[in-house]
Amino acid sequence: MSKPFRGVFTVMITPVDEQGKVNLPALEAFTDWQIREGVHGLIPLGSTGEFLSLSPEDWEAVARTVIATAAGRVPVLIGTGAEDTREAVRLSRKAEEMGADGVMIIPPFYSTPTDDELVEHYRQIAAAISIPIMVYNNPATSNVDMKPDLLARIAEIDGCDYVKESTLEVTRIRDIVRLAGDKMTPFGGILGFESFVMGAQGWVAVASNVAPGPMARIFELAADEKRYEEARALYLEWLPIIQAVGGQAYVAGSKALLGHMGFAAGAPLPPRLPLPPAQDAAMQALVERFGLRFAH
Repeated sequence: MSKPFRGVFTVMITPVDEQGKVNLPALEAFTDWQIREGVHGLIPLGSTGEFLSLSPEDWEAVARTVIATAAGRVPVLIGTGAEDTREAVRLSRKAEEMGADGVMIIPPFYSTPTDDELVEHYRQIAAAISIPIMVYNNPATSNVDMKPDLLARIAEIDGCDYVKESTLEVTRIRDIVRLAGDKMTPFGGILGFESFVMGAQGWVAVASNVAPGPMARIFELAADEKRYEEARALYLEWLPIIQAVGGQAYVAGSKALLGHMGFAAGAPLPPRLPLPPAQDAAMQALVERFGLRFAH
């Protein structure tokens, strides 16, 4: 059995060149830098990775590159969400064949499935693979809200072992822990420190794209060392960075920050646009304020 997933997992950006093509050498460098900076795990091809804007060939190239570059140093979960259950099964099988340690799966995001349909969706995927599934609850983007009682049902499915809970309701973590017990391990999505205090065993973070070390340290202080005041102080110190990549700016903001740090992240993919000049200047000011830089 694989080692349980735990800690801060970066939901990775996908770097592109000036023509908008996926930049695999940059992705290799970015993957290696993330690991050397102390992040606990990596998740390419999530929302921040712009998975819906990639061709099937690019999707596979990104997955293979991150898995190969990580080389077992940290767990790699591949985003395999799809509107069609059969496509989610295909992508999840492909991720397992490529050597992924797990998959992260957002529910179908257009058809607004019922609770019973969601349970069956995850049941069919879990039956098709032997690596763990991280269920992904993000009602702001998926048009579906999987509340703790539904997640407790999904937790009964062998293989649905984790959940990324991406709402601003910290009581969700509390209730997942209470209702699902040891059958489903929660990770915070939007909320980091607050989720750790309520029992989350990790954080699928956007901000760790630009500050992997500090984000990982917040988790270690709170979850491992129980030094909550120090964890809270570090969290509040870095809150401007966390907020800068929140909301609609999670892709454009992350890429802008990384660009000012000296990493060739490239522009967001259509339909997303780069940040307006004033917001971009604010990102540059944050990079200078926090002394952020990419060093490969």
